[in-house]
Amino acid sequence: MTQIGFAGPYASSIQPLMRRNGAHVLDSSGLSTQEDVIVHIIDDDLSVQVAISELLGTVGLDSRTYMSAHQFLSADRPDLLGCIVLDVRLPGGQSGLDLQEKFVKLGIRLPVVLTTGYGDVAMSVRAMKAGAVDFLPKPFRAQDMIDAVAIALQRDRQRRVIDMELAKIRRRFATLSSREKQIMALVTMGLMNKQVAWKLRISEAAAKISRSALMRKMDARSMADLGPVEIHLDWMTAVAR
Repeated sequence: MTQIGFAGPYASSIQPLMRRNGAHVLDSSGLSTQEDVIVHIIDDDLSVQVAISELLGTVGLDSRTYMSAHQFLSADRPDLLGCIVLDVRLPGGQSGLDLQEKFVKLGIRLPVVLTTGYGDVAMSVRAMKAGAVDFLPKPFRAQDMIDAVAIALQRDRQRRVIDMELAKIRRRFATLSSREKQIMALVTMGLMNKQVAWKLRISEAAAKISRSALMRKMDARSMADLGPVEIHLDWMTAVAR
């Protein structure tokens, strides 16, 4: 078994995994081509920091290292695609598990890969329930770390895509008139034009006109395109009342 302290030619092994997950971070040389990526490594053991950083470097991934949670939280972190590799036991009695939960409260949404030399089943279960991508006991195989980071990066990528799409939806929704917002809320609940007209006390023709206008503004070709929108825009239910 290759342990984390040994580097090797892992670029060829990570590429198929990331392609299967819909990612295109690495080219044949193992270098980042399409995205700027930073893997944040929080561990008070300098040798572990260096080993993980060098390992990730073999597949073209940049990393930053931190000796403590305070150092990480105080650092200037660019908003780039990335993840956090976090040791469970940190200086001053800090728990990586508690820090993982603190990240959520602070709005730090980077996926977390936890590592530990003192893990048990209960700790692993807690970590996974809190959303950790993986829980790796030390000493871990180099390939296990690479695989976990690849999955974490893909999770962060998917989250960012969803955020961008929701931002587009919200911008489009903001262009709707009050009447169009009301009609959108009602039609996504399954109401027909006649029912919408009756509920809003307008003519069916007026309901059709407003419905066409909102479809155009929301860039929706059919009601099916509006369906997922209603799930994410929680204020639509209140609008419909």
